[in-house]
Order: sequence, then C-alpha cells, then structure tokens
Amino acid sequence: MLNFLVLHSPVEQFKILPIIPAFFLLGINNVFILLLLFVFFFAVSFMILSKNFDFFKNTMSDLFILPNKFQTFFEFIIKGVISLTRENINSMKSQDFFPLISTLFLFLLCSNIFGLVPYSYTITSHLIVTFSLSLFLFIGINIICIRYHELNFFGLFIPKTTSTYLAFLLVPIEFISYNFKPISLSIRLFANMMAGHTLLKVIAGFSWTLVLLGNFIFVIVHLIPIVILVPLFALETAVAIIQSFVFTVLVCIYINDAINLH
Repeated sequence: MLNFLVLHSPVEQFKILPIIPAFFLLGINNVFILLLLFVFFFAVSFMILSKNFDFFKNTMSDLFILPNKFQTFFEFIIKGVISLTRENINSMKSQDFFPLISTLFLFLLCSNIFGLVPYSYTITSHLIVTFSLSLFLFIGINIICIRYHELNFFGLFIPKTTSTYLAFLLVPIEFISYNFKPISLSIRLFANMMAGHTLLKVIAGFSWTLVLLGNFIFVIVHLIPIVILVPLFALETAVAIIQSFVFTVLVCIYINDAINLH
C-alpha cells in the first residue's frame, strides 16, 4: 500500500528519470531529452514560419506575403516581445537584445505550457533548471555591463552622492542584493510552476481515489473536484504565461540597468 501511495504521489511528475546511465558525470535523462526537443521545435518553427522551405530543391524563397493563421499568431507574439524589449530597455541598442529576449520568452512559454499536457513533464519545475538559466543570464548581463562601463561597473554598488561613512554600510547591502537576483529569478519561476502543478495533481488524485472506493455516493461526489479542476487548470495556464512574461521583463530590466548603470 505504501508503494502504491509513493508511486502515485503528487511529486512523482517532477521525478528525473535517467535514460542512459551517467558516464563521467554525464548522462541523459528526461529533462535533457525535452530540452533537445524544444531546440528542434524552435529551429523547425522559425524555419517554416519565416521562410517557405523547399525540401526537394533545398532552397529558400521569400517571406510569406500573405501569412497563414499560425504565422499570424506567431507574429503577434513576436510583436509583443519587440514592444516589451523597447519599453524595458531604454537604449538605442535595445534591438540588439531582441534575439535573446524573444528566444527566452518562447522557451519559457513553451516549457510552462507543455507541462500542463497530461503525462508530460515541466522542466521549469526544477530549481536546478531555472537556477542554471538565471545564472547564465546573470553572468552574461555582468559581461555586458563591464563591456559598456569597464571599471565604472562597480558604481552599481555605490549610489551617487553617497558619503564615505555611509558607503561602508550600503556597499555590502547592495552587493548582497545584486547577487541575489539570479536566486530570486529562479525561485520565483520554480515555486510557481511546482506549486500549481502539484495542486492540480492533488485534486485530480483525490477525485480518482473517490472513484476507486466503489461507493455510488463517492462516484457522484468525485464530480465536485473535477468541476473545481477546470477553473484551476485555466488559472494555471494563465500563471504559466504570466511567469514567462515576468521572468522576461525582469531580465530586460537587469539588462537596462547594466547598460545605463542605474
């Protein structure tokens, strides 16, 4: 009975399953496979949506003059990302960061939405995934800041018009808060994805348990959690979209601070 409960626990959906055993600390698991699938999906989608590819002639023709419905929807998302980039990165070079921001937003959006499909997997529900993503972005933003401002980069930790005595107090606080940015980014995304998916699994499991009891009354009662599950699923879909948006906006703000040295 204990094995049955463990097998069907709400956190089972977040389990990392090794496909090929680790060899010299390198292995292949379900998270790695999903990441490869996302990369393949992005490559094929961009190729099909932006160009009319002829697989037989191996040539590319011009852009679609009259885009289909799927391409129209895709262009709507891209226009939204362009607006997001321009509004949050106050620089003439904001367009230089559009490829990064668009790829980041689409990756998070697909990862969060894909996790809502039954029997699928949510890679953003793992702290190691979200923290690795946040850390690499944070390192890249620091490199951008140093490239733009060189040694003036350290002005991030000393606000202007700060006295010498007050600097001894503010510099450690600013330094700690600055280095906590990737941690807060990763925990926010990880916590929201894991909490929402766990709640859906708990309610669905409770409904299924009522059915397995075999009593006619419980079979009728199990419809109540199913009805509750419908708006919760819609809410979790909204959370998945919002969290992708929030993560991307915060990255844009951090890039803006690195360029303008706020």
